[in-house]
Amino acid sequence: MGELNQKIQEAIAGKQSAYKYLLDKYWDDVYRFQKSRINNQNDAEDISIQTFAKAFDNLKQYNPKYNFKNWLLMMSKQVYIDYQRRKKKHYLISIDKENNEVLQLPDKEMTAEDKMILEQSFLQLKNAINRLKPHYKEVIELRYFHDMSYKEIAERIGEPLNNVKIKLMRARKLLSEMLMNK
Repeated sequence: MGELNQKIQEAIAGKQSAYKYLLDKYWDDVYRFQKSRINNQNDAEDISIQTFAKAFDNLKQYNPKYNFKNWLLMMSKQVYIDYQRRKKKHYLISIDKENNEVLQLPDKEMTAEDKMILEQSFLQLKNAINRLKPHYKEVIELRYFHDMSYKEIAERIGEPLNNVKIKLMRARKLLSEMLMNK
């Protein structure tokens, strides 16, 4: 069994050093893949982290007779597609009777119900963040409330960049689990 397959098996068994090895080895490939699609460093980093989180959750499904990097990039492509779907704006349809045209106008109006749902969701998220361990809470807040890059967070908390990536990945997963089990 090659080193890569051994690390994959160790990661499946829950060994943190194996996760770190895979993240270190393939981060640049996944990030570069996303950066070529998105001209926004923060979004490319976030999608890359989501890719690794999804890959680590699905490692048992990886077939070693296929190239791991290609499997990871295929997964990253799917995460990117999901990201694009979420990002699409809602449109109102308007009919221009004079010119007999159908127009799509961005729906920027939030109903009172939409605002209430958004506020409740934000409160649930904030409560979940407050229940995280302090080191996870800190990186989540720096990233999403202070809009700091991964590099800036690493410098701020005095930890290596890959530690920040792993902490953010774990924190997002914990938040997701908390919100799903509310």
